[in-house]
Amino acid sequence: MTSGPHLTHLDATGAANMVDVADKAVTDRVAIAEGAVRMQAETLALILSGNAKKGDVIGTARLAGIMAAKRTHELIPLCHALLLSKVAVEIEPDDALPGLVVRASVRTSGQTGVEMEALTAVSVACLTVYDMAKAVDRGMCIDAVRLIEKSGGRSGHWQGR
Repeated sequence: MTSGPHLTHLDATGAANMVDVADKAVTDRVAIAEGAVRMQAETLALILSGNAKKGDVIGTARLAGIMAAKRTHELIPLCHALLLSKVAVEIEPDDALPGLVVRASVRTSGQTGVEMEALTAVSVACLTVYDMAKAVDRGMCIDAVRLIEKSGGRSGHWQGR
């Protein structure tokens, strides 16, 4: 391998493998991710009124995001199964989009980070919003899913733009 940047999930032959974290220190780790669902203003109003045909869109999406974070290792092939100590999913309306902004915060004390769990929580929460409101707005757009911040581990604290 080279001494410069490299993909940690690839071995010397280029084969994909799970990273061995056995020698890594156990540290407190936190990751925050965010995304948005852009929609028609009328769709946002319907969701906020609580009158969507499938029920409480925001509450259901929040629970879906939490459940997804806990099952990330079942969805992403090379992720480690982690004992998560906290998963929080917040969903707020944004009239400027118009739409909903989804933010997930995930915490653990372990040998590997929780970025994938936070990103999965946001992605599945956004997909759930789409699923529950697609009957009235098939043009919704899931947008800007990204890591906002992470801390813990050898790389320390990182914050995006």
